[in-house]
Amino acid sequence: MVAGEEKGLVLLDFWVSPFAQRCRIALAEKGLACESVEQELLGDKGELLLRSNPVHKKVPVLLHAGRAVCESLVILEYIEDAFPEAMPRLLPADPYARAHARFWADYVDKTVYGIGTRLWKLKGEGRAAARAEMLETLRTLEAELGGKAFFAGEAFGFVDVALIPLTSWFYSYEEHGGFSVQEEFPRLAEWARRCGERESVAKILTKPEDVLDFIGLLKKCYGIVE
Repeated sequence: MVAGEEKGLVLLDFWVSPFAQRCRIALAEKGLACESVEQELLGDKGELLLRSNPVHKKVPVLLHAGRAVCESLVILEYIEDAFPEAMPRLLPADPYARAHARFWADYVDKTVYGIGTRLWKLKGEGRAAARAEMLETLRTLEAELGGKAFFAGEAFGFVDVALIPLTSWFYSYEEHGGFSVQEEFPRLAEWARRCGERESVAKILTKPEDVLDFIGLLKKCYGIVE
């Protein structure tokens, strides 16, 4: 039996994508088998990806019994709804707590990766502005985390899944921005270490050095010279 066949789950994936990794971590947490199908993103994109996500033409896409669900946070919620028996639940039962988790996952979605991209793409004033925004964003996230083990409290949940894959990119952001997450945001660094001890996270996250190499490849593609 092909992995995921019993649930009809296939993930259109890309090895270094933190957004696809969100989905793989959530599926692993819930014990849901899923076939991962690697996509070509740096050259001509494949027919399956273009057909499954004709609007954005990007990963991740979750195929469930042949039907496509696009965008990582949407996929996380879909997994919660489509497999209510699969534990643990990533979103809390309380409506306010669910809304709170969605707010912070959305905040992560709208800040970290985009700011980080500007950090390695730009130079001079543009990079300095991106650095300041990144530091403010991480400061905001650390304040929300506070003294909790995870963003929702004692249980690994929705916001943790949304943010933890991006920690593999922190090393690259530090290299381009001249700062240290460990020194400036120790509680966030400790949270990342704690999450990294989970099997679902440890087996999926990309090594930070490999992310840096991948960014180097992207810079060559874009003709960016330091």
